[in-house]
Amino acid sequence: MSGGGPAGDVLLDVRAVRRAFADDRAVDGIDLTVRSGEIHAIVGLNGAGKSTLMRLALGMLRPAAGSVHLRLPGTDAVEAWHAPAEVWAAVGHLVETPFAYPELTVTEMVVAAARLRGMPASAAVPAARRVVEALELQRWAHRGTGTLSMGNRQRLGLACAAVHAPRLLVLDEPSTALDPAGVVLVRAWLRRTRDAGSGVLVSSHHLDEVARTADRITVLHRGRVVGGLAPEGVDLERQFFAMVHAADAAAACDASTGSGA
Repeated sequence: MSGGGPAGDVLLDVRAVRRAFADDRAVDGIDLTVRSGEIHAIVGLNGAGKSTLMRLALGMLRPAAGSVHLRLPGTDAVEAWHAPAEVWAAVGHLVETPFAYPELTVTEMVVAAARLRGMPASAAVPAARRVVEALELQRWAHRGTGTLSMGNRQRLGLACAAVHAPRLLVLDEPSTALDPAGVVLVRAWLRRTRDAGSGVLVSSHHLDEVARTADRITVLHRGRVVGGLAPEGVDLERQFFAMVHAADAAAACDASTGSGA
């Protein structure tokens, strides 16, 4: 564990999920959970299935097989594909490129994100102010979002994802485009979010970075879970590549003997 204390209830429950595009099995029988009060990182090479898995978790894609259930406090467990608005109001996400209306200021954009999550205006404005300060965007608070650098645009996307204090936060490569100071800032912010009781699912291909924030690390390769890494472990890169090479060797052996799927 990275210091966040014991994890709590399961918020996201992924079971035997499969999804293919043409002949490519992007996600091939994955099991995964995210609990309250933990950061669960998924790591893998490009094309491992990380972004597809996150879209399935968020109901953006429908699985061909298996199930994805959200089990948020105060609501019944529900399939992500059919989750009602009140469930999604307790979820925040940033998957790939952050979206922002260029005609809005940073603060206006974050307030709009809060309102879209069902927050009344009286609560949205102070909530936006808090998350803008937490992600150190005050200097740009009254500037148009179209003037932001890529790094600040990424932080704006994180602010919009988290302004409503979601119980479950799903973030695809949250440190994308950030400079070293921004990476350290977001790392600390994620820990505070975890310590406040939220569950966080985060993807990355930077092992050294997720090891500093994650409570659990799951390794994906070619759409499958091939192992897990202890964040406090040593030589994580060597362990990661050993898992990847072993999975490739097993797949090659299956193909040569005719036992592959």
